[in-house]
Amino acid sequence: MLYSISAYFHVFNCKADTITMSTNLPPDLPADIFKVVFEKSPGSLLVKGDAPCFTIVAVSDSYLEVTSSKREAILGKGFFEAFPEDKTLTDDTNARNVFNKVVETRQKIDVPTYRFDVYDPDKKTAEIKYWSCNNTPILNADNNVAYILNTVVDITKEINARQAVIENEYRLRLATEAAAMATWDLGLQDQTFISSARMAEIFGHLPGKVLSLPELQTQLDADDLNNIAIPAYHEALTKGNYVYEVRIYWPDGSLRWIKIQGIVIYDDKNSPFRMLGTVIDITDSKCDEIRKNDFIAMASHELKTPLTSIKAYVQILAKKLSASNDDFVNNILLKTGNQVNKMTDLIHAFLDLSKLESGKLQLKITTFDINKVIEDTIAETSLLSASRKIEFVQKKELTVSADSEKISQVISNFLSNAFKYSDKGTPISVTSAQQNDSIRVSVTDKGIGIKPRDQEKLFQRFYRVESDKVKNISGFGIGLYLASEIIQRHKGTIGVESEEDMGATFYFTLPENV
Repeated sequence: MLYSISAYFHVFNCKADTITMSTNLPPDLPADIFKVVFEKSPGSLLVKGDAPCFTIVAVSDSYLEVTSSKREAILGKGFFEAFPEDKTLTDDTNARNVFNKVVETRQKIDVPTYRFDVYDPDKKTAEIKYWSCNNTPILNADNNVAYILNTVVDITKEINARQAVIENEYRLRLATEAAAMATWDLGLQDQTFISSARMAEIFGHLPGKVLSLPELQTQLDADDLNNIAIPAYHEALTKGNYVYEVRIYWPDGSLRWIKIQGIVIYDDKNSPFRMLGTVIDITDSKCDEIRKNDFIAMASHELKTPLTSIKAYVQILAKKLSASNDDFVNNILLKTGNQVNKMTDLIHAFLDLSKLESGKLQLKITTFDINKVIEDTIAETSLLSASRKIEFVQKKELTVSADSEKISQVISNFLSNAFKYSDKGTPISVTSAQQNDSIRVSVTDKGIGIKPRDQEKLFQRFYRVESDKVKNISGFGIGLYLASEIIQRHKGTIGVESEEDMGATFYFTLPENV
């Protein structure tokens, strides 16, 4: 686009203002033109078309600011006297070449990106700067270039941000390659699926083979696909992230384990439109875990037989000696029986843990009154601590469909923790109530309470609170983990409400029909 001085004068017929120009500015170039143009430009500088000097005749305040220049230091000087020429720039970005080309072609020339460092007088160093500029010719009556309007924009932040993204992508690529991870990207609107070359190797194919999402899904174990992967997908759409482990079968029939995790990206309407994730082969660690669980199950099973015999012998002995009225002996046998019961519970917990992690924990769903289960569990638990008072007021029958034995195990764990973490003189209360389509059961104590940072981790496997208050209290950190897994398998919820030194309420909810 070409501009003439007369055109400028015709369009901008306004009063000249305070734009500072060289005293050599010719009278046919109205000063009021520059007020409008300069105010609309991020940074503007006007130079004569007097190659090779290109004398600076006008400069805007914003140009002075972004280039750390002073008006009196550059007005009337040649452009390359004010701004020394960078000999390292290419022909397309070298300012002298660009100005000469504008004069020759009388065409506007844009330079999208170039580097020109600006000297910082305060720091006494040159600051790296990136710019974008356009150079517009202004023609005189002879149709020659009288002036060049040089407009610049500081794009240093954008360039640095772009470089940071490139560096982060490079680091991510190095990390994923070092960890032998595959990455993938799923478009939720059109189901477009892109994965890295590592994906094919993880699924037992030659490196680089392109696999579609349906092809990958056919290699997932059918039970894991329906019970783990698909529910995790739908849950991620609302929660925003996901992580799960599933079994896959390679083309040769061998079984492998993979771990998938990632996030959901939402659009400006808060609708999910992309999923980004990673996949890693965890077969070796999973096999080690399975072998460990098998060992725990075998050892626990072997311990059950002698422990059952010990319990029977203690009960027989207690019955034989009950008539002796020897309080010391009867007390010792009672405590022995309690310790045997604790050991039995611990062995059952380890057995359940091994079944859970090997996928063999099965639910036996029946319909029953949960209040009856609560009463029976309280009666059994009270045998371990007859001095503790447990408050439970049964209001009405609450029928649920669940595994009564497993639900009793969860309630027993809640009561056991209440015993351990509260003083003997304080009461423990149990409540049950209908909540919409669910049944809520809670156990409340007046004990030491739980810090907020520990509450999020309580239901993790083997997690133990680190505190001087609990360091002498026994436990392996598997009770609440098992309770959480049992409730989740019932499609319920589990949680805790607590403040430090103010007691705690552990609760779970169950849908009326699982």
